[in-house]
Amino acid sequence: MPEPTKKDGIANGQAEEAAAEAVETEGTKPEPTEPEPAVQAVVVATEPEPVHNGSSQPQPAAGAAGEVIEQVETSNSAVMEEAPPCSSQPNDSVHVPRMGRKDSVWSLGEGQNPDDLDKPVDTPPLSTLLIEKPEPINSVDVGCDINFFAKVEAKDLLRKPTIKWFKGKWMDLASKTGKHLQLKETFDRFTKIHTFEMHIIKAKDNYAGNYRCEVSYKDKFDICYFDLEVKGSSEPEQGSQSIDIRSAFKRSGTEGQDDGGELDFSGLLKHREPKQEEQPDVDVWEILKNAKPDEYEKIAFNYGITDLRGLLKRLKKTKKEEKKSEAFAKKLDPAYQADKGGKIRFVVDLADPTVELKWYKNGQEIRSTPKYIFEHKGTQRILIINNCTMNDDAAYTVCAGDEKCTTELFVKELPVKIVKDIEPVKTTVNERIELECEVSEEGAQVKWMKNGVEVPTGVRSRYRVKCEGTKHFLIIDDASKEDTGTYSIMATGGTSETRVQVDLKPLKVYQDLVNVTVMLGEPLKMHCEIFPGNVPGRWYRNGQLIQPNDRINILHRAKNHRLEIEQSSLHDAGDYTFVPEGYSQSLSCKVHIIDSPKVFLDSLNLTDNQVVIVAGNKLRLEIPISGEPAPRVVWMKGERVILDSGHHVRAETYGDQTSLTIDVTEREDTGNYKIVLQNEAGEATAAVKVKVVDIPDPPEAPLVPVVGGDWCSMTWEPPLYDGGSPILGYFVERKKKQSSRWMRLNFDLIKETTFEPKKMIEGVPYEVRIFAVNAIGVSKPSEPSKAFVPLAVTSEPTMLVVDDVTDTTVTMKWRPPDTIGAAGLDGYLVEYCIEGTDDWIVSNSALTDKTKFCLTGLPPGSKILVRVSALNAAGASSPRTLQHSILVKEVIEPPKIRIPRHLKQTYTRKVGEAVNLVVPFLGKPRPKVSWLKEGQPIDQAHVSIRNTDCDSIIFIRKAERSHSGKYELSVQVENHNDTAILDIQIVDLPGPPQCVKIEEVWGTNVALDWTPPKDSGNCPITGYTIQKADKKTMEWYTCIEHYHRTCITITELVVGNEYYFRIYSENMVGLSECATQTKDSALIVKEGMQLKTPEYTDHDFKEAPKFTQPLINTFAIAGYNATLNCAVRANPRPKVIWMKNKIMIIDDPRYRMFSNQGVCTLEIRKPSPYDGGVYSCKAVNDLGEALVDCKLEVKGGFTFYELMQRGVPMQLIDKYINEAKAACEQLDE
Repeated sequence: MPEPTKKDGIANGQAEEAAAEAVETEGTKPEPTEPEPAVQAVVVATEPEPVHNGSSQPQPAAGAAGEVIEQVETSNSAVMEEAPPCSSQPNDSVHVPRMGRKDSVWSLGEGQNPDDLDKPVDTPPLSTLLIEKPEPINSVDVGCDINFFAKVEAKDLLRKPTIKWFKGKWMDLASKTGKHLQLKETFDRFTKIHTFEMHIIKAKDNYAGNYRCEVSYKDKFDICYFDLEVKGSSEPEQGSQSIDIRSAFKRSGTEGQDDGGELDFSGLLKHREPKQEEQPDVDVWEILKNAKPDEYEKIAFNYGITDLRGLLKRLKKTKKEEKKSEAFAKKLDPAYQADKGGKIRFVVDLADPTVELKWYKNGQEIRSTPKYIFEHKGTQRILIINNCTMNDDAAYTVCAGDEKCTTELFVKELPVKIVKDIEPVKTTVNERIELECEVSEEGAQVKWMKNGVEVPTGVRSRYRVKCEGTKHFLIIDDASKEDTGTYSIMATGGTSETRVQVDLKPLKVYQDLVNVTVMLGEPLKMHCEIFPGNVPGRWYRNGQLIQPNDRINILHRAKNHRLEIEQSSLHDAGDYTFVPEGYSQSLSCKVHIIDSPKVFLDSLNLTDNQVVIVAGNKLRLEIPISGEPAPRVVWMKGERVILDSGHHVRAETYGDQTSLTIDVTEREDTGNYKIVLQNEAGEATAAVKVKVVDIPDPPEAPLVPVVGGDWCSMTWEPPLYDGGSPILGYFVERKKKQSSRWMRLNFDLIKETTFEPKKMIEGVPYEVRIFAVNAIGVSKPSEPSKAFVPLAVTSEPTMLVVDDVTDTTVTMKWRPPDTIGAAGLDGYLVEYCIEGTDDWIVSNSALTDKTKFCLTGLPPGSKILVRVSALNAAGASSPRTLQHSILVKEVIEPPKIRIPRHLKQTYTRKVGEAVNLVVPFLGKPRPKVSWLKEGQPIDQAHVSIRNTDCDSIIFIRKAERSHSGKYELSVQVENHNDTAILDIQIVDLPGPPQCVKIEEVWGTNVALDWTPPKDSGNCPITGYTIQKADKKTMEWYTCIEHYHRTCITITELVVGNEYYFRIYSENMVGLSECATQTKDSALIVKEGMQLKTPEYTDHDFKEAPKFTQPLINTFAIAGYNATLNCAVRANPRPKVIWMKNKIMIIDDPRYRMFSNQGVCTLEIRKPSPYDGGVYSCKAVNDLGEALVDCKLEVKGGFTFYELMQRGVPMQLIDKYINEAKAACEQLDE
């Protein structure tokens, strides 16, 4: 159905101009950062798409200022409100230009009540994009959060749709997002649904109003309106009109900018001064209430009111009585529709039959004619329009006195149908073609098409179009081959097409053209004979028409046709065709012009035909050649032929030149290159010499013969190949061995082959390398030298002193050097000499790494001097010499035992533990050590003893109680002696108590008595542990622990139970291994009662498998592990079997199976779509079996059927399946 169209005859054009100016003024106001839109005073027209909702009438669209949109949910018409009385005749109204239907509005004329400005517009859905629309919220408190949702199904959409959120008719909320407004978009790839959300956080009272959601995708469009009402908004009442309206509706912007800022009416009331302002002289509210909407702006301007939108918002709150129409009892419907050629009736019912009535069409008064008929039936006045045409599609107004009502008529044009189809045509060139078609209506508009493209019918076009009544003709006077094709005619109600075939005329050929081959510069002649002889023709070469000139002569005599060229050139070669005019046949031949080949080496401007190039650059020699036909070109180096497919060196020939290309020249490319050209006219040769110069070869690895603390000396040999240019010098680089960063040591070339690097770090391994330089460039680096470390000797040892002297030995000790250096310390060298001589004798044949050394083999009674040197990889340090001589004679030191503190008291260990005691002592010469136990020698088979010069160690691997006792240590040096005693106690668990008996039983109490154990475990008894047990269960419970006495009373026993008691003894090691139990039991009875013990039968816990928790259908994501869980109960424990599609899963690495406390789990590692299916879990034991199953669906991948449905090519499907299989195999590995 076509959209409504706005008609020309709007009664008051000034209202629209005022509305347009108001909208224009609003556009200059800066928008707030939060979504707090100001009051909307002007309703801007929207542009909805056409709607097909089954109604025969067009749907109303949005209006402008002073107009109100109302959606009337009737199936045939839309009801319009009454308009106020018209102040002037429609003929005097301002003419409004006619607009397209897309921008049309339904105007109610002037005088619309402002209360209707904020009425929500219930626009029907424009398409099926929105599957879920935002729901209106009738009431919400200030400060609450509000969420609106809209959903769009994307199954038929190739990309994401575009969504816009609006408040009112103009404010785009996308620019207002912040802490109070958030917009969110999500997409569910499983359901293919886009979800759009609008979150309003901590709503304010000015957030209330009408909202709009628009969704568009290409040519589809959908819209939804919804309302929001916020409680707590403080609107001023009607009684507050005492405030100065002219100051109230001035904005809060900068002084002098009346249109800046926002109106805060409630804030104005809060912050006004207590002093009452003077009442305004003029009551502007009364003026506005009685004025027309198009006069609001003028009144606001006269009284200094700049906030027009706030004024209208305030004005709409005032109650205004609607005046009832005095002239019309029933007005016209808002719109009517009629078919083209049909009849339409406009009916109004007058309240006063005597009032004068006039009808207008687009503002022009309608006179009575056979087309327009006026009828009177009582109070009804009827206008009948016969034979409706498209000119009748207009706005109609009826005026009764000072009142009027308006409607619109939409004329529906009936489709034009094809009555007679076009017939196919087959003809030859130069004939006349006439295509004829008949339609259902005279004067209908049709369109002729050829191969889907409209046929041009201009003045210079070959096509002519003719119309005779319902018949339409397409005429081609002089048909050509290009007119062949499919022709069609298009009408509004159908299409007809046919095929037109244009063929050429036949021709007799007596002598055809023959192929000719001539030498360059020789004459060329071609001849043919055709019948009839008077038929002219045209000569073509390679499809281009040949015109005669001084060199080309074209002859036609009777049936003979000739083409002669005096001196042939290469351009004369090609395909020649003779085309007789008007015939389908053509004669053709080929002309070959041949020429001997030639090579033009002079174009290279080479000296002695030699090319010099630097290695590594690209060499391309392009040599012009000639010859017809194109000669065969062969490039050769020596006896080797260079091919055009070579990777390094290749020869190419194209057009009139040949080229030799070497992508990256090397020294091996030096040599003579020969060119050979051959064709059927002859042969030609030429030679070019190529010389490649290169950088020199890298030198050999340098040598480092001498290394110092921070320097070294290096030498090297010149490179074997200098690259064809003399060596100019060398560059030297060094780096740390662990690093990859080389550092250049010289920036001026070194002419010699030696160099001495300095400023190196001691102890860091270095490598050096060399670069050779010639006029071409720098060579590649040499191999790095062997790693070397700059090292320095250490400082001399310190604090050299005498530690011990015997008759033949001297023991020295010292401290390490203060400065060791990066080379570290390999060891020390100890030397001595007899006092009075200079012969130093090395005492240690091998370096010692200790700071103490004993010089042996010294002559007794002699005096010696001692010195010590530190050695490392860099050499020996300066020696440290003792300042005085040493007399080789031993000094006696009395023995003295130093007992450790923990051995000065009894040393206690448990049986089975190890005993390892170290007792140090002093004395010189080496003391004699002896051990006694209880005055007797120690048995070495049970106790190990090891003695050194300074201590004695006693060791017992596994202590026993027999090892307890006092051990005496004796240390003797000649006549001097020292002793010490160690007390060792080996303890064990005690034995059980003796004679545990029940002394007395009374009430719920039992008195027990016992004697201490015979074996206390070689340590005091620290307590007892008493336990009781019911005779029925014989389960022991502890009554008390760490009890010290040998008698106790057990209380609070249960009446009717019979008890046994047992007691453990305890020492520092622990409880005794066993307990002593009472022989008799103690029965706790109550007088007059006798307990009968019931008999119980054991319960049979055996049970067949039963699943207490079945498997659940599961969705999995491709590439992410999935688990299936169930729970089974059975006794004895069942065997669990997992199956996929009723096939057992055995030893498959993609699956892992677990069973814990009856919970069965199957883990599927990184599933693919092929892992989907029915999974079963089966539990089996001796009593039966049970089975549960579920369905697993893996999403995110594609099956073969889905890929075929999506139209994926087979080669891509194979690639996808192979990749999936490879991933599975990789998991298996």
